[in-house]
Amino acid sequence: MSDTQPFSENACDPPVRGYLHTPKSGHGDALILTHGAGGNAQMPLLVALAEAFADAGFLVLRCDLPFRQQRSFGPPRPGDAARDRLGLKHAIAAIRKLQSGKLRRLFVGGQSYGGRQATMLLADEPLADGLLLLSYPLHAPSKPDQPRIQHMPQIKVPVMFVHGTCDPFGSVDEIESARKLIPAKTLLVPVESAGHDLGFKGKSKQEALPPRVLAEFKRFFSCRGLFGFNVHNGL
Repeated sequence: MSDTQPFSENACDPPVRGYLHTPKSGHGDALILTHGAGGNAQMPLLVALAEAFADAGFLVLRCDLPFRQQRSFGPPRPGDAARDRLGLKHAIAAIRKLQSGKLRRLFVGGQSYGGRQATMLLADEPLADGLLLLSYPLHAPSKPDQPRIQHMPQIKVPVMFVHGTCDPFGSVDEIESARKLIPAKTLLVPVESAGHDLGFKGKSKQEALPPRVLAEFKRFFSCRGLFGFNVHNGL
């Protein structure tokens, strides 16, 4: 079991705020997860994944993006994205400082909007060793002709996608096409019959998903030669 405590780093602007899962026996890898446009760090999917990864020895930070720190509900505003990415950058720096001398690898990701901001940050600066993207919002449900892919050729770290086969923000086929733009190795894990929430909506939870994501993550990121080809693995 892991220990979970509130976490904050207020020496930077925007500050870092969230929940830190400290494993009983760590192996040096850390994961930062953040939320979608309508959520926060307490989303059941993020909590379940954080607990699964921490129980497997990862140090995990679930963090609230700056827009959510400022407003307890509602989506981000058009001008929030750059500051949200800066908040993620500060979270990465905070974990590196916390784990100074002990950190082996650091991964970043999140659900929907949070995952997208992580991809944009790492496209500009390779600050982490890989990305975990949950329900990547490839396009707005009503605008499939406007995919959010412009930055993908600049992503130089391995990327793991976890995506529902019924997600209105992008079909599995559309994610397949988009990930071919990433020069690093990628993995797509489709979740059958799941929508954008990946089966975590209200009190509903897909209990089997977190351990499966963990298993695929460990297999994918333990592979040698993590650059230059793509993998497809269905759940």
